[in-house]
Order: sequence, then C-alpha cells, then structure tokens
Amino acid sequence: MNQQPLAHDESSNQAFSTLKPKLEQWRKFNKKLISNKMAVFGGVIVIFYVIVALFGQQIAPYDPLAIDLANKLQGPSAQHWMGTDDKGRDMLSRVIFGTKLSLGVGIVSVTIGAFFGIILGLISGYYGKWIDTIIMRFIDILLAFPGILLALAIVSALGASLVNVMIAIGIFSIPTFARIVRGSTLGAKKMEYIDAIRALGASDMKIIFVHILPNILSPIIVQGTLRLATAILSAAALSFLGMGAQPPSPEWGAMLSGGRDFLWSAPHVATFPGLAICFAVLGFNLLGDGLRDALDPRFQK
Repeated sequence: MNQQPLAHDESSNQAFSTLKPKLEQWRKFNKKLISNKMAVFGGVIVIFYVIVALFGQQIAPYDPLAIDLANKLQGPSAQHWMGTDDKGRDMLSRVIFGTKLSLGVGIVSVTIGAFFGIILGLISGYYGKWIDTIIMRFIDILLAFPGILLALAIVSALGASLVNVMIAIGIFSIPTFARIVRGSTLGAKKMEYIDAIRALGASDMKIIFVHILPNILSPIIVQGTLRLATAILSAAALSFLGMGAQPPSPEWGAMLSGGRDFLWSAPHVATFPGLAICFAVLGFNLLGDGLRDALDPRFQK
C-alpha cells in the first residue's frame, strides 16, 4: 500500500530533475534576450508585422486593388493616411496587404533554403571524406555567384513570378545553411555521448536527426532569422526589377518600382513601401543579432 506512492514520487522527482536544467537554460536565455534592448525593439517590430500580415484583411480600410482615378496621387490625408497611387488606390491598404506577401515570400524561401541546406550540411559533416568533398564543391559553386545575380538567373530561366522568386531565393540560401550546419555537425559528432550512442548500435539516421540536429539548432535559428531579412530585401529587389510580383499585386518591391516615376510629384508613392521594407529588414536583423547573443554559449554568464 505504501510502495505505490513512493514509486510515483520517485518518478515525479526524476522527471523534475530532468526538466529543471532545461527550465534554467530557458530562464537564462529569456533573461539575456530581454536585457538586450535592441533585440526587444526588433522583436516588437517583427511581432507588429506578423499581426498586420495575419489580420491585414480586417485592418485595411480599402480594397488594395480598387481603382479611383478621380483621387489619384493624393498626398496623405485623414481619408487616405498614406495617400493614393497613380491609379487612385489607397496606399495604406496596399502596404498592409503587401506585408503578408513579403513575409510569406521570406518564410517560404528561407524554409526551402534551410531544408536542403540542413540536410546537405548534416550529411557532409557527419560522413566526411568523398561525400563531404562532393557536397562542399557544389556549395562552393553556388557561393561563387553573388546571391542576387544567381536569383536573377534562376528567375530568368523559370519566368517572372512570385513563386519562382521564392524558389530562386531559397536556392541561393542553401549554401549559408549548409556551411553552418556542417561546421556544427563536425563539432557535435566528436562528442562523447555520440560515441556512446553509436556503441549502443544506433543507426546513422537516428544519430544525425535525433541526437545531432536538436543540439545544433541554435545557429540554425539565428541564421534563419537573419536570412529572413535578406530574403525580404531580395524579393523586393527582384520585384522592383520586374522579375517578381506583377502589377497590380500589392507587393512592396513592385509598389516601389511603380512609385519611382513620381518621386518629385508624389514622393509618398515610393516612400511608404520603402519604409515598410526598411523596418522589416531592421526588425529581423536586430532580433537575429539578439538571438545570436542569447544562444551563443560564449555570451552566457
């Protein structure tokens, strides 16, 4: 009668003792991140953009595609807070709807790059030898081309569209993730616990994806956050050049391209999409830097 509660207490204590180091590690990470004012500022910007992207349809005061030629190129006013473009469309509504497009392009393209980059980096770092040589030479070939030029070449071959922009940015994001994951894997596979797991008969796939990958997530998370800023900026650049989103899509880069003809007569048409891109990139960069400082053991106290 008395043994069952004791067994339950022992199991509870064991679970708590296992969870306690993780809670302590999370507490230190949270304290370190919050103490970084610039990281908090970046996080607030990112959260704001995410909210706008999720609830843009409810927030936007007008249809972003509704044409009203009688009110074209109007400056900011109580009726149109960011003015109107050359077709009379409300700029605020277009910037709001463009948030979902730009964040979506960034997230999808970074996911593509991270997926293939992580797999290549894990295989290269774990197996080494000729496999490592082949994969790394392929990565070197991709790195030989400037990212935006490689993306331009891919989009030119596939055709101008937002989907192809995501594919192109995803492809030129692969080398960054692959090199970071490879370096982390080289260090992780030399740890004693990996030797012990291998001695117990664990398969290579289990060692790679169950034991190594979870322990090298920190640099991947940091790089993913920073890469989102690059992806948003690259997508806007491609759309500005006419290779991405096509009119009348309310994408920031396309809006910026359309507003360059009115820089003197109606500067607000290009200014507000440009500010949206600027703050989005700033937010992800600040947050990424803060995550790097909080997750890097060299910065832990």
